[in-house]
Amino acid sequence: MTTEIIRHGLPVGHNSEKFTERLNKHLLKGIDRLEESTAVIDSTFSAAIMNVRARCVIDPQAAAVETWEAAVNAMQLGSALFAVTAKNEGTIECRINGKVRTLQATGPLSTARAGTWLNAFWLAVICREPERMTQLCEVPLERLRAPEGQYDEYIYHWVDTLQTYWLRRPGLVEKLTAALQMSDPAVARIAPRDLLQDVLYPPINLFYHFVRRDVEGFSPALEEALKLHRAYWTLTEERQKDIDGAIALGPLAIACWAHDGHLPIEVESDYLPQHLLQHDWLGEFPTWPR
Repeated sequence: MTTEIIRHGLPVGHNSEKFTERLNKHLLKGIDRLEESTAVIDSTFSAAIMNVRARCVIDPQAAAVETWEAAVNAMQLGSALFAVTAKNEGTIECRINGKVRTLQATGPLSTARAGTWLNAFWLAVICREPERMTQLCEVPLERLRAPEGQYDEYIYHWVDTLQTYWLRRPGLVEKLTAALQMSDPAVARIAPRDLLQDVLYPPINLFYHFVRRDVEGFSPALEEALKLHRAYWTLTEERQKDIDGAIALGPLAIACWAHDGHLPIEVESDYLPQHLLQHDWLGEFPTWPR
């Protein structure tokens, strides 16, 4: 039996549509400016993720092609961010918003760290872009390390786990075990406890059930992840209005893997836009190279 997890109330209506329209126009201008300078490509990527979430507020099932375009643009920007920061000089060719663009290498950026990498990787998974997933997984873990005190150590074990899984490197069980253990609130002390328990840890637990092909356990773990996501984003009035809670990006990505791997998914929710989960827009327009 399928369980539905109702998404918490988010402002929907004429004002939301106007906001999304303005946000998208601002983003597209920012994308066009990248060929002049990539100095703010990290903030452009952040704006693109916000744009995806805003689209999902007004289009919760991702039934409109504009929502798919927003997801693809964000995915391409995430990939481009880690491509341009991998080199200190020269240029990189990246397709963004339907056009192959020549972008200047930036060298390392302080924002191209593990948390940003996870967002870029989740978007590549959701958009079913195996080449980009491989490129992201080939980013050395040391490049993703932030100054001490910015992230708990578990996040590096988690990134290492995902890279190991996708590239089929040895040691997956040990690395996943370390990620699970290090994300325990008794060990992780930097991330706020509710953020850790409700948003950051559930994708790790969900991946554990996915990688074991746990038919009986995957859907309950997904249901729990979405309930925790909702609990976090409804704890305060301020959070409830924040479009960051519109979709559960990590659980959505892992659910996409499960869907493609024919693992039964007995959970439905606007936190998991149906047409993204089921890759219904795949092939609508070219998304490669890079």
